Formats: sequence, structure tokens, C-alpha cells
Amino acid sequence: MRILFMGTPDFAKESLKRIVEENYDVIGVVTNQDKPKGRGMKMIASPVKEYAVEKNIPIYQPEKVRKNFEFIDEIKKLQPDIICVVAYGKILPKEILDIPKYGCINVHASLLPKYRGAAPIQWAVLNGDKETGVTTMYMDIGMDTGDIILTEKTSIGEDETTGELWDRLSIIGGKLLVKTLKQIEDGKIERTKQPEDFTMAPMLNKEMSKIDWENKSANEIHNLVRGLNPIMGAYTFLNDKKIKIWKVKVKSEKEVIQLFPELEEYLFKVPDLMPGTIMFVSDKKGLYIKANEGIIEVEEIQGENAKKMPIGDFLRGNEILAGEVFE
Repeated sequence: MRILFMGTPDFAKESLKRIVEENYDVIGVVTNQDKPKGRGMKMIASPVKEYAVEKNIPIYQPEKVRKNFEFIDEIKKLQPDIICVVAYGKILPKEILDIPKYGCINVHASLLPKYRGAAPIQWAVLNGDKETGVTTMYMDIGMDTGDIILTEKTSIGEDETTGELWDRLSIIGGKLLVKTLKQIEDGKIERTKQPEDFTMAPMLNKEMSKIDWENKSANEIHNLVRGLNPIMGAYTFLNDKKIKIWKVKVKSEKEVIQLFPELEEYLFKVPDLMPGTIMFVSDKKGLYIKANEGIIEVEEIQGENAKKMPIGDFLRGNEILAGEVFE
């Protein structure tokens, strides 16, 4: 089959790499335009483009695909048998979906119809899900509404971050794409209509990244921190300085007392502490913060205008006192 591949981030690169290694005939790659990055605003190519350059695959980078008749004509001239789309970042119009004889298939990082949309991996972690997976599907004009082809499930680790899950699902996605293509080649494909009951996974926004110590539970804060790692990081304020928190664990009062027996005589005061209050701080034993329904142990942190670092390194260079309150 003549395959046209459409994708942009490293998640998509894994799928492209897998079908190239399986010796499929990839006739071209469509990816987003290069973007300026860093202090020097140097133009940076997408991971998919970088791989396509390495493998001498023709590259197309249209600014838009809707009503871009020149680009649509270009695709028609390529005569792809199938178009594989993985995290491309643009919605394809019907004029493109109708070109390949075997249709357009998509690799989506959730168990559809759960988490249709742009950020399925992030929302699975943010919501504290125990399981997620990858779905391959036939594309239609809707947002991730097409018929399901194959799915593969995987559990989500208790402390697994979005970045860690992203990497795992990208590998699962590449393997599932190859399996899907083989079934299409063999004429053994089965299509399953998606159920009516679905959920959406919209783009994340910066407003959601502030930790709400007053209203959120320890588990919800834990999920926020790992769900926003490494995208933007969850943040809070201490003495009017912005602090980003990158990794935490949830501890019970019993676990903290086992670590710090000297706190046992003050245990009766814990219910009266304001959420966000620092209960114990030591560069050797760490930073422990009172939260609703638990205690937050901070493992990785980033001070204002500083780099992220392990909590011990941070505490050796920054004075934080028990009794102070994160806001």
C-alpha cells in the first residue's frame, strides 16, 4: 500500500518510525510548519519532519488544509492507498478523507469514545484514571467519531506522569498501527460503531495549573501535578514567590508519623491546620504539606526564575520553615 503519513510530535514519530521499519511504502509525510523556539527564536522542525528528513521521505507542510485546493490536488496526484494520521494537529476536510481508496485511519491515545479531542493522555492522568489505551479508527468529518478498528488497553501507574504515559502510549500506538495496516491488507478488518456515550478531552489552559489547596484533596493535587508534568507544571505561591511543583506523593498521617515520630505529640493539631501548611521540612527528609484528606510529600520542585530540581537540593539553597503556608 502507498501510505501518506500525517503527524507532528514525537508521539506521531514513533508510529511513522514503526511503519518505515516494517518496510511499508511511505510516499510522503505531512506535518505542521516549523516554529520559532527558545531565546533566539530559531525555527525548529517537528519530530516527524526530522525523522522524514533522515529517511529521505518527501515532506509537505501546508499552513492550512481546509479549502487549500492546491494542497488537496497535490495529495490526489500522490495517489495514496491509505492516509495514516497520528496527532497531526489539524482537522481534515471531507475532500481529503475521500481521496485514499482504503480511507484515512487515525491513532488516538485513549479508549474511544472516552476522551475525544486534543488532550486525551493529559486528562486520563488529571482525572486519576487507572486505565487507558490506544484506539485505531476510520476517520470521518467529526472529532474522533469514526468507526473503531482496534484497541489496546494499559494500566496507568499510581505516580505516572503525563510525559511517562505519553512515551509508553506512543510505542503502543506504533505497534497497533502496524497491526491495523496488516489487517486492512489482509481484508480482515472489522469496524465497530462508537457508542453514543462519550467524553471530551479539550486543550489544557494555564488557569487550571494553580494548586487549589483550600478546595482540592491530596489525591486531586497529586493528579494535577503529574497530569501537568512536563507540559506546564502545577504552581503555587510561598511568601509571594511562584513555586512550580513537578512531582509529589500522597502520604497518610500514619506514614508521616512513622517517618517523624517527634510529630506524634502534635497530631491533635493537624485537623486545625490550614491546607497548604508546611508540616515538616528538612533537606534530608523532604517537604511535607497539609492537604485535605492527606499529606503531600514534594519530590521535585522549581523556584521562581530557577531550574527544576530534587527537593533536597532545593531546600539546601532556600529557607522554608514549618508553619508557613502555600497559597
